[in-house]
Amino acid sequence: MTVLDVLQSMTAYFKKRNIDNPRLNAEHLLAHVLGCTRMELYLEFEKNLGETELATLRELVRRRGQGEPLQHLLGTVEFCGYTFLCDKRAMVPRPETEELVQLLLQSTVHDPPSSILDVGTGSGVIALSLAAKFPEAQIHAVDLSEEALELARENAEQLGLSARVDFAKSDLLKNIRGKFDLIVANLPYISSQDRHLLSREVLHDSEVALFGGVHGDELIRELIEQAPAHLRPGGLLALEAGMGQSEALSGVLTQKKYKDICSKNDYSGTSRFMFARYG
Repeated sequence: MTVLDVLQSMTAYFKKRNIDNPRLNAEHLLAHVLGCTRMELYLEFEKNLGETELATLRELVRRRGQGEPLQHLLGTVEFCGYTFLCDKRAMVPRPETEELVQLLLQSTVHDPPSSILDVGTGSGVIALSLAAKFPEAQIHAVDLSEEALELARENAEQLGLSARVDFAKSDLLKNIRGKFDLIVANLPYISSQDRHLLSREVLHDSEVALFGGVHGDELIRELIEQAPAHLRPGGLLALEAGMGQSEALSGVLTQKKYKDICSKNDYSGTSRFMFARYG
């Protein structure tokens, strides 16, 4: 079979399996197996694939057809211009979280933070992206999952940032000492009652990374309560939340005496990000 034959066959199969963007998925997987870029595939349409390549590809196509995330199959994900290792040890980073990082960069351009804490770091994408952008800052990152922390450390090593970011196990801020200019968190915010609404791909992420409780925002509320003891005067708390949660959470921030409270929409128009200062 030629490259073009395989692409057409994979695309048709993914359509039948209700995979979003079937052609794009096919191109990514084929380029991965052939060790080339997607664009290079278009220069090799007549190339014949060997049986070893086809066998490897068939297994990947089978797994993708069953809903395994494309990023897990590729083993990497792009985030804020960097390439991160990605597997089942931590949640696949979402584009919305890239928006959170970009908003932070915009809001701190004239006053860069010197100390940052990333809570619920997962694969480390937020902490490591900020470390790359703020070379003078001290970066700390915590997670409850040892497996996620292992992946985050691997990403730090791959990006040459191991000496810049300190990773530690903590249930929110329970094991944290000291104060920070910025505390940022993309915590689990899906209600455990909404499991049936999630896609096959999302359900491949670990439950601890997805579900924030019966209402979904319980962990975020707990962090809002804990954060003042770890924010320097005027320090910033930056949060990502789920659809329909920002208004209630803004009320919690007000009750807890935060100031300069504001919410921002993601690119789809959903109110998803909250920023507040304390002290």
